[in-house]
Amino acid sequence: MDQGHRVDKPEPRWQALLAFVAVAAIYLALPSSLIVGPTWLLPTLIGGLLVPTVASHRLGKLSLNRILGFAISSIITLALIGSVVLLVHALPSHKEPPLQLLLSAALLWLTNVLVFALWYWRIDGGGPTKRQERKEFGSCSFLFPQMQVPRDERGQFACTGWRPHFVDYLFVAFTQSSTFGPTDAPLLARWAKVLAMIQVFISLSIVVLLISRAVGAL
Repeated sequence: MDQGHRVDKPEPRWQALLAFVAVAAIYLALPSSLIVGPTWLLPTLIGGLLVPTVASHRLGKLSLNRILGFAISSIITLALIGSVVLLVHALPSHKEPPLQLLLSAALLWLTNVLVFALWYWRIDGGGPTKRQERKEFGSCSFLFPQMQVPRDERGQFACTGWRPHFVDYLFVAFTQSSTFGPTDAPLLARWAKVLAMIQVFISLSIVVLLISRAVGAL
């Protein structure tokens, strides 16, 4: 990774917090037939884990913060997979109204984007805390366009001292779920490629299920 510039500005975390809140809100909007367990369970777990996660970060307990971050991301990933499996079982029965199925699938697709954006943000370069400590330019696992600008031209493109924020990982996750593959930010790390394959598989499954349901309704 290019270390020609140092990044001293702290990385904002409120964007990732909003993503967790959005996942909880989306889960509450799903029909009960697509929810594993009680409707209140996942939002309660997210809220219950976010508080100590934020507190551990502010208190400087970095190991605890990292463990809690992985825990909450794992929980929402399992909830997503469970809801997609229930969606697969719900389609052949034709019990759910077509519009409700369409809305549920769209919500699960959006959840898929948010969940994997959070994973990319959490793991890249050892996580946001490690990235801030190293103060290095760019990313360890993704080749963002800013990293491809020649060093002597970065000033005019506002790339000097650039480091990805959560929105950049969100864009990567969104484009992968939309195009079923990487676009402007090629994947460098093997773990990112594995996660991307899982994300694309989930997204493709949702889209294929919707198409098959639409064809069956004709």
